[in-house]
Amino acid sequence: MKHRPRKLVGKMVLATMMSVVLAACSSGGGSEGKVEAETLGAMESYNVGDTFKATEPFKLPILYSDHPSYPYNKDWLLIKKITELTGVTLDPTIVPMSDYPQKRSLLISSGDAPLVIPKTYPGEESAFVSSGAILPVSDYVDMMPNFKDKVEKWGLEDELEGLRQEDGKYYVLPGLHEEVWPDYTLIVRTDLFEKNNIAIPTTWEELYDAAKKLKEIYPESIPFSDRFEFNSTLNIAATGFGTKGGWGFGNGLTYKADQDEFVYTATTPEYKEMLTYFNKLVSEGLLDKESFTQDDDQATQKFVSGKSFMINGNSQTLVLHRNDMNKTLGEGNFSIAKITVPGGPKGQLMSGSRLENGVMISGKIKDNDYFKATMQFIDWLYYSDEGQEFAKWGVEGETYTKQDGVRKLADDVNYNGLNPKGTKDLRIDYGFSGGVFAYGGTTDLLHSMFSEDELKFQQAMKDTKEVIPAEPPIPYSDIDREQVTLLSTPLKDYSDQNTLKFILGDREISEFDTFVQELEKQGLSQYIQISNETYKKYKENNQ
Repeated sequence: MKHRPRKLVGKMVLATMMSVVLAACSSGGGSEGKVEAETLGAMESYNVGDTFKATEPFKLPILYSDHPSYPYNKDWLLIKKITELTGVTLDPTIVPMSDYPQKRSLLISSGDAPLVIPKTYPGEESAFVSSGAILPVSDYVDMMPNFKDKVEKWGLEDELEGLRQEDGKYYVLPGLHEEVWPDYTLIVRTDLFEKNNIAIPTTWEELYDAAKKLKEIYPESIPFSDRFEFNSTLNIAATGFGTKGGWGFGNGLTYKADQDEFVYTATTPEYKEMLTYFNKLVSEGLLDKESFTQDDDQATQKFVSGKSFMINGNSQTLVLHRNDMNKTLGEGNFSIAKITVPGGPKGQLMSGSRLENGVMISGKIKDNDYFKATMQFIDWLYYSDEGQEFAKWGVEGETYTKQDGVRKLADDVNYNGLNPKGTKDLRIDYGFSGGVFAYGGTTDLLHSMFSEDELKFQQAMKDTKEVIPAEPPIPYSDIDREQVTLLSTPLKDYSDQNTLKFILGDREISEFDTFVQELEKQGLSQYIQISNETYKKYKENNQ
């Protein structure tokens, strides 16, 4: 066999390498070409305080949760101004709000989801992690200076830590708040409390005493008739009892710092104490049994017609109730207000996260020419001071004015009763302050749209309450996540069913220990074991 000279071989190898590089460059298949493609439209220099402006206009597919009270309108000033300011034209897939979670799952699972998927609450992203269908956004936050700035400035690192999956990454960009933002509480007929010299309750025991007096004075009434199937009230009450409930029951686990482990919430003495308290209200006719089954309209009708005197709600429902009661009871014939959430046996405590619903991004974006530009756009709209003010208030000079830092709605624009004389609605007619784009931000921005009543409530909560620390994360593996889902779902269903029975008196509180044993037979110990093993492993790896 003949051997070619070494120099000749070297020249042939070099020629071959050059031809491969040239072919790659000419076809756009080289890594350099790919990087250049992924930065189309992106600003070369983009920092905190900059307005994002695409260097090349592009369309951005986005999933849109359509609220029935202010349905999507392609002619909204919001949509037009986004394109004018940023060069980005939104291409929405409209989904009714009621179907949003299900439709979102179907679109992601089928690979048909738009690139940007807002209105995702932390925890909802977990189901999509293993498939690679959504982007591990924590890998790309260096493209998002405003997001990083707020996380660092507000000390949100520990709260973001709770979003990390087993691989150490997080897959949802949450809305970021400067401070915990309480909203839901009890709305009460303050005029009746004042008229009958009954103090506004500051604890749940005081609320019991107040309800008892109201029942004596108005025997035909039901002092407390609730909405949201009582889930909101259980949520806000549970913290003061040292437990979780209702909307806040979550995965059913509660972290016990003194034990450094998780326990099952519905089996604890604190949960039993909360059930015992609300059972007392029901058994004495102070809490409407229908609170757990009636729809919201039925509960509201009882309150606005004067048949009940307390109901769960937030700043928006307060305005709606006031408007309705002007018609049913007559303006000036009543007064209502949100009260500070009553404290419980564990004190004046408040749970809450500074993370709000946020944005998932499709994994497909990594192959998109406008990858970096999209990340910059999301950073500007959702996390910059300018973008957040725009999404909430609209366009200065058109929907609002601003003088010495104080924002005021334009004379003809109303929002949530803030300017009752306004003939146009900021959400319905302009698209601003909706749930898809407007969340997170400074306390100043959040408070800027609050009424005087709401500002008083926020201050009272801040002055009165101690915020409990966030719980550590339990980042399950894909296999364990599937297993704990199979275990936790029936456990939660059974806990919910018996919570209702215990409160209504359909099951005696004396059977609580038997209820715990019934949960044990449904795999409770296995669920707790997997969860605590996962937590301990995570803790060891991050010490």
